[in-house]
Amino acid sequence: MTKKEQGKQLFTVSRLFFLLIVIPLVLMAFFIANSILQLGETSKIGTISALDDNFQQALESRSSSVAGSIADFLRQIEKDALVATILPATPETYKEFVQTNKQALWVKHEGSVVRALVPLYREMALIDRYGKELIKIVDGTVVPQAQLVNISDPANTTYKSEDYFAKGKTLAKAEVYMSTLTGWYVDRNSFEKGQRFEGIIRIATPVFDQQGFSGLVMLALDSRHLTKFTDNIIPTESGHVFEADATTGNYAYMVDHRGFVISHPVDSHVTGLYPDGTAVPPLTKDAMAEMARKGEEVLNLNLAGFIDPELPVVTLEAATGISGTRVYTFAGHQKIVSYAPITYFSRFFPEPGGFGWVAMSVNIDKFNEQALAAAAKIDEEARAWMTTIILIIVISMVLLFLIASILARGITRSIEAEIPEESLNPLDYDDDD
Repeated sequence: MTKKEQGKQLFTVSRLFFLLIVIPLVLMAFFIANSILQLGETSKIGTISALDDNFQQALESRSSSVAGSIADFLRQIEKDALVATILPATPETYKEFVQTNKQALWVKHEGSVVRALVPLYREMALIDRYGKELIKIVDGTVVPQAQLVNISDPANTTYKSEDYFAKGKTLAKAEVYMSTLTGWYVDRNSFEKGQRFEGIIRIATPVFDQQGFSGLVMLALDSRHLTKFTDNIIPTESGHVFEADATTGNYAYMVDHRGFVISHPVDSHVTGLYPDGTAVPPLTKDAMAEMARKGEEVLNLNLAGFIDPELPVVTLEAATGISGTRVYTFAGHQKIVSYAPITYFSRFFPEPGGFGWVAMSVNIDKFNEQALAAAAKIDEEARAWMTTIILIIVISMVLLFLIASILARGITRSIEAEIPEESLNPLDYDDDD
């Protein structure tokens, strides 16, 4: 066999070996790569779904937990009012009661957010059967007798329109009246200049003597102790803040049983009173432009369908004792909001809605942040696996080609060794011979 023929045979055998090995390898690599891509996509979808579900469950759990804590707190306040009815009726005892009952508030101190003990009650009073104040403590100070007034006339109350005496005297023994949030309204301009809402919740319970109803014991809860449950948290974080930033769209807020916002990072949304004691009206579609011009932005979510139709739906469900999660748009942010009712019930806050409800709102972009990060990581890992497979295929093909060449060369030599040289070059015979 000539060298040319040997080389051709060697090439043919090498190619045959190469194709027999490489074709299955390439097909296998294709199926593996395709499987990795499909697995990556499936994993990405599953991870996004799992993260979304986990995030939503965590949000719902936190809103329910906060709502439960508020209900427990209000029941404790109710017990304080009942305890106050058996205290000795002296200015010294009442002052000590106010100074003793303190709880921590998150405050800003030297650039850091710290906890400080602050009295629960800004006021405490004993009122006779006619509405005349007999003893009164305001901000830890005993009010002189000459300054005590008859609060049966709402105009004589702190906020010019309070009717806690009329409601309190209708109660039976051990019943407690609790008002809605009361305080002077803070408009947008004042809020942006640094003013913050300072309000109270009135708590009153009757006292009796041998003649029957003899008056009321009244406490005025500093509203900061109520609103701290939502004002100082961010739904996406575990720590506490002094004030949440409303521009992020991530914050908690509180709504009363009437649908009025009573806690919000923007205090101009919180219900309040004009200086004459009349209530600042809530935003409506027709009056929105004029009220916004004046910086009056009180929100009643029962009337906020013009902002987003989902808002009244959330309010209705919470008022019927339902917790859940919905999506709506507010202040330019699309949000997912988890809400839960505050299950404090009384004659004035009947079941199933109770005192009101708590909401945890999260900007949708933030909501998807973890899922998108996980999906990106899965894509990155899938690409890394594809690169690795391609590299392995290229190296394998080179090695297989070398191995095929060596095997083909060895087979060719074996064949040549078995076949006699003369059979490859037979002698010529002359037919004439």
